[in-house]
Amino acid sequence: MSHLLRGMAADGGIRVVAADTTDLVDDAVRRHGARPTAAAALGRTLSAGLLLAHVLLKDHRDRVTVRVDGGGPLGGVIADAGLDGAVRGYVRRPEVDLPPREDGKLDVGSAVGREGTIEVIRSHAPYGDPYGSTVALASGEIGEDVATFLARSEQIPSAVLLGVYVEGGRVTRSGGVLLQALPGADPAALDLLEANVRAYGALTDGLARGSLLQAMHDLTWGMEMDLITDEALPLRFACRCSDAKALEALAYFTPDERERMIVEDGGAESICHWCGERRFLGPEAIRSLAGAGASETRCPDCGTLWYRAGGTVMVRDGERCACGRTVDLPD
Repeated sequence: MSHLLRGMAADGGIRVVAADTTDLVDDAVRRHGARPTAAAALGRTLSAGLLLAHVLLKDHRDRVTVRVDGGGPLGGVIADAGLDGAVRGYVRRPEVDLPPREDGKLDVGSAVGREGTIEVIRSHAPYGDPYGSTVALASGEIGEDVATFLARSEQIPSAVLLGVYVEGGRVTRSGGVLLQALPGADPAALDLLEANVRAYGALTDGLARGSLLQAMHDLTWGMEMDLITDEALPLRFACRCSDAKALEALAYFTPDERERMIVEDGGAESICHWCGERRFLGPEAIRSLAGAGASETRCPDCGTLWYRAGGTVMVRDGERCACGRTVDLPD
C-alpha cells in the first residue's frame, strides 16, 4: 500500500518526508494509459505533489498543485495533492515514450523539456485566493526542479529524490524523499547529508534493496533519524470529479449545442482529464440544465456563458468577452 512517513534527523536540523507511491502511481498510469517515459514523468510529479503538501500546507482543506512544462513532447504534467494523502494528476501526452538514456534510465528530462518552468500553486480553501510561485526548470527531471523551486522560492535548501521503475508495462517501484535543512542546522550534518545523498544512488534502486523506512535511515546515516509519524499515512490516487460536475461543465455549451448532442449522439460523454473516468450523460440529465436557463447570463453576440447561478463566475463585469463585447453582468 502506498504510504508516507515523516522524520527528523541531526537533532531537529533536518526534516525528512518520504513516500512509497508504487500502488497509486500504477493506478494513475493504468487510468491514463501512459507509456513508460510518460509514466515516469507522471509518477515523479504525483510523488512531488505529496511531498510538497507536507512541507508547504498547514490545513487539511488546503491543496498544492504542481505544474511542470519544459516545452518537450509530453506537453506538460500536473499533479494536485493534499495533506489527506489524496493526489490526482495527468500528463498531456501520455503516449510519449522516448529511447532510454545512455545509462539505461528513462529519459524524463528530454520528454519534459528543459526550456520552461515549474509552478507550484497553493489553494487555501475555503478562504483566500490561490497563491503561485514559478521558477525556471533546472533539468526537466522533476526532482532537481522541485529542489530548485524550494531553494529559490522558499529559500529552503533541499534534496529531492524521485523515482519510478516501469517493468512489463506496470509500475513496480515508485516513491520520493524530500530532505530539508531547517534553521540552525549543523553545517557538519549538512555536509554529511550531501555525501549520503551522493552515495545513495537512484531511489528506485534503494527501494529494491529495502523498505521506505530503510531508505530514510540510509539517507540520514550518522544523524540519528527519528520518526515523527505515529502511523504511516495511507496515500491514494483520488479524483474529485462527479456526475454533477460533469453535468455542470455542459452548462457552458449553448442550449442549441446541448440539444444537438442529444439529437446526434443520444447524449454526451464526459472524460475527466484528471483521472480518465468516463461518464455518459443522457437526454434527461442534459435537458435538466434548461431549468436554470433564467439564472444564466450569456453574451448576446456569441452565446458564451458569463454567469450561472450557483456556479463559478468565469468573467467579471466590465471585462471583454472572447468576441470583444464588454461583459455586463446582472446585479
